[in-house]
Amino acid sequence: MSAADDATRSHPAVERVETALLAAGIEPRVRWFETATPTAVAAAAELGVEVGAIANSLVFTIDGEPLLVMTSGAHRVDTAFLGERLGGRIRRADAETVKAATGQTIGGVAPVGHPAPLRTVVDVALAGYPEVWAAAGHAHTVFPTTFDELVRITRGEPGPVEPGEG
Repeated sequence: MSAADDATRSHPAVERVETALLAAGIEPRVRWFETATPTAVAAAAELGVEVGAIANSLVFTIDGEPLLVMTSGAHRVDTAFLGERLGGRIRRADAETVKAATGQTIGGVAPVGHPAPLRTVVDVALAGYPEVWAAAGHAHTVFPTTFDELVRITRGEPGPVEPGEG
């Protein structure tokens, strides 16, 4: 699919992501895929990049409040470790909680474009890639960014998401 085709595609969640990126001073470069890429492995394969360059948007709760963790596709979030580091108990959010917190569905959750700001942690492993790719609000979409830009647009806290990292 060409960039011109990408410009003609639309979805309300993707439009909210594009609006948030523009508000942050970033020209949105959303890329649409013909098939869903709901996992880091699928997105990396479509893009021809290392799985570690995929910025997974994972929603958890910490003491009942939504927590967005932007993690490298090469990592798993150690919830016990991260909870101890953040000073609370972390649990995986269910699909209903993810949708309520982000306005997006699992598999396409973007780092921005949510109904309200979310507390966010950004995996320091993403700093090892000059360009990272994040979902753009829909399982068929991604957009390129950098670690520093991701931290800035999410107002995220950079840090490790598993022991021995960072």
